Amino acid sequence: MKGKRWIAVALVCLAGVGIGGCSIFTGAPGDVREESETMGEDGLVVPSASSQETEESSQTKPTKTEPESIPPFPDAERETKAEPMEDGERIVLMTDVHYLARSLTDRGSSFQNEIEHGDGKLTHYVWEIVDAAFDEIELLTPDVLIVSGDLTLNGEVKSHEEFAALLDEVERRGISVLVIPGNHDINSRWASSYIGKKREPVQTIDAGGFASIYAQFGYNEASERDPYSLSYTYDLSPSMRLLMLDTCQYSPVSKIGGMIGTETYEWIDRQLEKAREDGVILLPVGHHNLLDQSRVYTEDCTIEHSEELIERLEAENIPLFLSGHLHVQHFMRHEDGRGIYEIVTSSLTTPPCQYGVLEYRDDESFSYYTRQVDMEKWARRHQSTDENLINFNTYSKTALKNIFYNQAYDAMKNSRQEEKGDLFVKLTEEQKKAMAEVYSRMSTAWYAGKGYEAVKGAVEDPGFKMWQEFCYPAVLYEYLEYMTADSVRDYNKLQSE
Repeated sequence: MKGKRWIAVALVCLAGVGIGGCSIFTGAPGDVREESETMGEDGLVVPSASSQETEESSQTKPTKTEPESIPPFPDAERETKAEPMEDGERIVLMTDVHYLARSLTDRGSSFQNEIEHGDGKLTHYVWEIVDAAFDEIELLTPDVLIVSGDLTLNGEVKSHEEFAALLDEVERRGISVLVIPGNHDINSRWASSYIGKKREPVQTIDAGGFASIYAQFGYNEASERDPYSLSYTYDLSPSMRLLMLDTCQYSPVSKIGGMIGTETYEWIDRQLEKAREDGVILLPVGHHNLLDQSRVYTEDCTIEHSEELIERLEAENIPLFLSGHLHVQHFMRHEDGRGIYEIVTSSLTTPPCQYGVLEYRDDESFSYYTRQVDMEKWARRHQSTDENLINFNTYSKTALKNIFYNQAYDAMKNSRQEEKGDLFVKLTEEQKKAMAEVYSRMSTAWYAGKGYEAVKGAVEDPGFKMWQEFCYPAVLYEYLEYMTADSVRDYNKLQSE
């Protein structure tokens, strides 16, 4: 929020309502709570977290709807592969997977509470979503799969090891895989297991452990490695080099926000110079955002002092930066009509559960689109009897809407009378429900990069008028206003000029 004073108000008013990948919330692996941690064996950090007890909750069974449209190639049902690119590179982008090892949960009440009061991730289906996504990308014949951070739910060492084994299977299919860490992956205070009613601390991993576990996914094959971070370069082809940037802060423990140290900037300068001398295209990738993609959550989403990196990249006429972290499908340009583009791919496990496909040509023009993971096809193929997977297109959207509804309603339900200048606001139960409903609908569409489809109905809704009248809770009202103002296009497709 870069100087915006109401971040403190947000923490007080919401008592931790979550909005996204860099959100602030409680009742889930938090990014703001202060808890102690101790060092275990082999440099692994063991957090001292209190266990959590919750009650079982039920879910409404969805009804089936038609799947959303997907770009026309390849024909997934016929298992035909796309033709390889001849004039550039095809890159599949996945981010914010938040994988959890199967052995760390029995899907009991503590795990269910984590999902229903989290930030929208469908962690209870992360195994199926990842399996389906990795199956699909083979048909795209990509030159590389990039997983740009937050590989694990909260840095559990078992989750890292299990996820790395899945990436190894992808490489065995002939697809190169590259990773960088996210703010949830290293020295996390929130690494936990979820057994029965208890959430218990488990071992997390340090930076050296990350580079070791993912050695074959970029670090061993790197052209250059930064000695001060987990950044590296990778020669994707004779004409293209990837600049894989570690934008995370994890010493001594992880923080939400991103930052690049002075020594790493010096290393970046050398890589920019070397790329110029070698005459290769340089494509930078980070976990945190380069530009202020969200005018509400900039402090913990945008790389601190990112103007330094923007200046360096634009001085070399680098046209594109790739990131994640926000959990929202979005893109923007530094300045209208000029400057660097940034594409933010949404979280793989947050509805609509999609990944990005970037075709980057030798003349440095590019096209980008998203593909929603076809979970209903996966369910048919695996003969699943899980109604949520069989009807995933409806279920996933409904699940996300319910989470956003709960966030808004929970933020209002204890208000009774709240001071607003010289006035007092008292919301009725009907007003709370109406306001939560319109907030939920708008947020669900905006997360998918398709807020333009919902904005007209949202602003004409009586619930939206109530938000404008009461401006409460302040941070959610600010967020709702931003979403409606930003919903002017489909953020799932971008063609360079």
